Amino acid sequence: MDRIVDIATDGRHLSAHRGFMIVSEDRAEVGRVPLDDVAAVVVHAHGITWSTNLIVALAQRGAVMLLCGSNHAPVAVCLPLDGHHAQNSRMRAQWEAGKPLSKQLWRRIVIAKIRWQAAVLDANGMSSSAFDLLARRVGSGDPDNVEAQAARRYWPLLMGEGFRRDRDAEDINALLNYGYTVLRSLCARAVVASGLHPSIGVHHANRTNAFALADDLIEPFRPLVDALALRLVARGTDTVTPEAKRAFAGLIALDLPGADGTTTVAGAANRAAQSLARAFQSGQAADIVLPTPPSALELAGLDSLLS
Repeated sequence: MDRIVDIATDGRHLSAHRGFMIVSEDRAEVGRVPLDDVAAVVVHAHGITWSTNLIVALAQRGAVMLLCGSNHAPVAVCLPLDGHHAQNSRMRAQWEAGKPLSKQLWRRIVIAKIRWQAAVLDANGMSSSAFDLLARRVGSGDPDNVEAQAARRYWPLLMGEGFRRDRDAEDINALLNYGYTVLRSLCARAVVASGLHPSIGVHHANRTNAFALADDLIEPFRPLVDALALRLVARGTDTVTPEAKRAFAGLIALDLPGADGTTTVAGAANRAAQSLARAFQSGQAADIVLPTPPSALELAGLDSLLS
């Protein structure tokens, strides 16, 4: 079972002991989690310390540790060096992928994201009629920036005309930051486990971004966070509370439709990363398998995360 472990209380110490991640305060244990269950550890609090043994144990299991800033966005990450038995050949294929392939892969990712945005709007009773046309207009590499055009329509419809996406704001934007951090860690783990390098993206290419490929892969999943944040606000939660953190951590186990039947968000991310590795090796963008947009009934499963 994949779990996102959030460390939000100041002064805690993290260590590994007999297959468990131990959380302690003033040398007294306050919690433990089986290491085999951990997908990622997200650290928000101040004064947190940890043992080298823990970092090694997490890396051996393919788990990641993320350190976050005050805006709940990640600022540093610890990733395992070994990810997959075919890591060398897959990273070589990733590095040598030509621009035509990268542009076709980005086209498919943008189309998937727009269709997910439409699904979230539909599930919330809002018109998404323009989004099918927008998805059809996405060209190789998205030269017309249809992704941004869709975003300009999507946010006012979903969040209201006065909403502005601002990573530093303390309102619902903070909820979005935290939710994206959870999914970003999941995608980073999936990328590494697939034998790919997370800093070599198909579209995101900022030289200081160690998450470029994870930031590519996360795009179709982002509307899930948006939908959950909207539900939290409707219930009176517009800041990153412990309840909100538990809800977002539960996202990775949410059931989604897939080509081979129902899978979890974690399973869909792993499948997308594995198929992306195959696409790099085959040179065929069609090999990538991105998550299928959910129905309104499937998105209703988000309500179970709020109980």
